[in-house]
Amino acid sequence: MKIAIMGIRGIPANYGGFETFIEEMAPRLVRHGHEVTVYGRSNIIEYDNPIYRDVRIKLLPTISHKYLDTVVHTLICTLYSFFQKYDIVFICNSANALFCFIPRLTGKPVILNVDGLEWKRQKWNWAGKAFYKVSEVLATFLPTAIVSDAREVQRYYKKKFNKRSFYIPYGAPEEKIASRNILDCHGLKPGDYILYVSRLEPENNAHRVIKAFEKVNTNKKLVMVGDAPYSKAYIADLKRTRDPRIIFTGYVFGQGYKEFQSHAYFYIQATEVGGTHPALLEGMGYGNCILANDVPEHREVLQDAGIYFSRVSNDDLRKKIQKLCDDPGLVNLFENKVITRVHRRFTWDQVTKDYEKLFIKFDKNRVQK
Repeated sequence: MKIAIMGIRGIPANYGGFETFIEEMAPRLVRHGHEVTVYGRSNIIEYDNPIYRDVRIKLLPTISHKYLDTVVHTLICTLYSFFQKYDIVFICNSANALFCFIPRLTGKPVILNVDGLEWKRQKWNWAGKAFYKVSEVLATFLPTAIVSDAREVQRYYKKKFNKRSFYIPYGAPEEKIASRNILDCHGLKPGDYILYVSRLEPENNAHRVIKAFEKVNTNKKLVMVGDAPYSKAYIADLKRTRDPRIIFTGYVFGQGYKEFQSHAYFYIQATEVGGTHPALLEGMGYGNCILANDVPEHREVLQDAGIYFSRVSNDDLRKKIQKLCDDPGLVNLFENKVITRVHRRFTWDQVTKDYEKLFIKFDKNRVQK
């Protein structure tokens, strides 16, 4: 098949979950014999070669604005794809539902990954929240089919709109790496730090993690990996902490990110909005004991392979961090549990096969042959 992928910032990945997802899946699809084109934003992706890991790269312009960046770029991508010969167009993010009809005008099947419930995020004003709610409605009829990466999101669309979606989870890495260059840069040693990874936005609860950790009696560090382009005041407030054990790294991708995940003492997933969070699966894939916010999406992914803290009690979060710092045996127990869970359900090879089956299902040219 000839497959077009759009709605993301592009690859090589240098920002978030969708980008990592596509960087993992697209080359695997190519190895399965398909021709894959990934559309990226020219204001973000600095990659001059038209091919990346055997995937075709097409960079198109957009408007660098919090509310316009994603939708303007996807509009341009769908218009461009209107004149290209693709068997499948795969679009990420429910915000882009509005443009799914454009490729369909030429008979191209369009699959939309709706992600989580974005309107719950505090970073959006009333207009942004309203747009996402409208986009959810559009997602029920403008694409050919929709995909959710969490059962909770799948149930939401079924209950609210009576809309069937195809559930395909996010994938995870399957082994640690030995190098530790980024640890050396920050004066860290393996097992010497607790890891938090997320966009630094209020609903991801970095402030809760910091406040709880400040009261924990331990010599371990807290490494905060992440940033956010439109949360400067919030991030500045986080960095006002006087605790010298807390380290802010900003964005970290590639080898450095893998090193942080591979050598952490345990990993904290504090998010409360969205579907399956990529960083959670990555923390699991690198064999970390996971301390997770007690929300249904995390329970769905971790089940009994993780430890949970209260959504509302900072003291419960403090107690759980302290318990894990004081009990390496408990950490080791949950490391073993999480590795078993990942290998049974969340490999990138299986995710790719599931998407390939879905694309084949809706490939009209293949059906006609």
